Amino acid sequence: MIMKPLVTNKIKHGIGVIILSIIAYFIFFSCQNKQNLQDKMIFRYNESSGITSLDPAFSSGQSTIWACHQLFNGLVALDDSLHIVPAIAKGWSISADGKSYTFILRSDVLFHNTNFFPYKKDRVVIASDFVYSFSRILNPKVASPGAWIFQKVATNEKGYAAFEAINDTVFKITLKEAFPPFLGILTMSYCAVVPYEAVEQFGKDFRKNPVGTGPFQMQLWKEGVKLVLRKNPNYFERDTLGNPLPYIDAVSISFIVDKQSVFMEFMKGSLDFMSGVEACYKDALLTSSGELNPEHAHHIYLIKGPYLNTEYLGFNLHSEGREINPMLIKEVRQAINYGFDREKMLLYLRNNIGFAGIHGFIPKGMPNFDFEGIKGYDYNPEKAVQLLAQAGFPYGKGLPPISVSISASYLDISQYIQHELSNIGIQLKIEVLQAAQQRQMMRSYRLPFFRGSWICDYPDAENYLSLFYSDNLQPLGSNYTHYTNSYFDYIFEKSQNTFDDRQRGLFYTQLDSILMADAPVVVLYYDEVIRFVHSNVKNLGTNPINMLDLRRVTIEND
Repeated sequence: MIMKPLVTNKIKHGIGVIILSIIAYFIFFSCQNKQNLQDKMIFRYNESSGITSLDPAFSSGQSTIWACHQLFNGLVALDDSLHIVPAIAKGWSISADGKSYTFILRSDVLFHNTNFFPYKKDRVVIASDFVYSFSRILNPKVASPGAWIFQKVATNEKGYAAFEAINDTVFKITLKEAFPPFLGILTMSYCAVVPYEAVEQFGKDFRKNPVGTGPFQMQLWKEGVKLVLRKNPNYFERDTLGNPLPYIDAVSISFIVDKQSVFMEFMKGSLDFMSGVEACYKDALLTSSGELNPEHAHHIYLIKGPYLNTEYLGFNLHSEGREINPMLIKEVRQAINYGFDREKMLLYLRNNIGFAGIHGFIPKGMPNFDFEGIKGYDYNPEKAVQLLAQAGFPYGKGLPPISVSISASYLDISQYIQHELSNIGIQLKIEVLQAAQQRQMMRSYRLPFFRGSWICDYPDAENYLSLFYSDNLQPLGSNYTHYTNSYFDYIFEKSQNTFDDRQRGLFYTQLDSILMADAPVVVLYYDEVIRFVHSNVKNLGTNPINMLDLRRVTIEND
């Protein structure tokens, strides 16, 4: 059951509104580059992977999350340093036992008033809207991929999730047990507030008729062609001088699939920025050391920063019903870790984009964590040879070939590692699989050695360490390596009963050190946010979760 907010003015659409919407759609689409948008600040970018939904309940994948971030707000948000800051909630408190979270809401946040869903009067967000929105995420009929985020929420006496509207401006959540990262989870796009009237009016078509509270609101969406968002004139946030946000007038998103064509559009000035780098234009924009090619410096600038994404190879440590598996020998795993030069790999294969994986599993940029304090594996072929001998395979003698399963995009890195390991007697066989097939085989522990990647869901190191907690073995969780260590589990559980950030950070450091000693994975590199931006675009920053924040962006028109 989904609880409805206590709102009386349920909106009904008439034929006239539909006709006006269609007319407005074609007028805007045909004129957007003509007189009606002249002298307007329009931020233009491309999404090659497309956008499947503008419903935050389905905000899985960067392209969808970026769009939803412009359209919606939640209780809390993250700043560029990943500190949790107020959004619709202007304040909050957490009970002494860590189970109850009480939020005080702003009373000036309005839902969008759009041409496809007009309100007769201002529709203020109230606490029962959050009860509805969060309950909707858990509704099996909705089938949101974000339902897992509320798995620690308690149930009330009626059997519903313990989301409670104390009054219009006080919202309370009760958990089954304390979970310190929970506030960070509430910053995710899944936790955006939506109005029940619009969701019930459009049903599944809410995905293309989104009504939120964000800095921009939907203008038009021709799927696979263009998405246009217009400035929300009633947005509640202001800058430090009291000026209303956002500064720009519109956001225009295209959906060009071919990466070379995207590059050409960017170089022509038809796009304001590009995120990431592709092989087809990598060497045109970057030097071999990863800096911006000087010939473009007069009209483009480069933004780089840590990205909470760890790229790795995982060992399958599941031994039941298997033949003798050399991956179960710790010294063999350690030898592979020592057997190749990660810094050289990044320099020659990625133009130095990213950071060599010589520390722990938790990536650079994670708040409240001592990244530099973790010693992982650097390049030490002599040590690798020594470890192989200790394992009973001197210079690899008697060690069967090791098969590593990857996707096609990882072929160059895998071939590099294959060549390096052959120098110390380890034979690596590369097996290229489709991504979906690889995920399925990982979940059933059918891959002895596999490529993995973990992008953080929320900014707490627990999100990475939970991949190795015994209670998260497949199919219950994301422990794809089948790593089990009772001492690791003990410290992990202690960390989750600690509310002091500093003490929890010390536990996290200890846990990451245990992982590195046991070597259930080979950390390859920690990724890096990279953005190419035209020089007339100002105030576009970056952050370790690679969120696109356009609230303070300005554009100097030629």
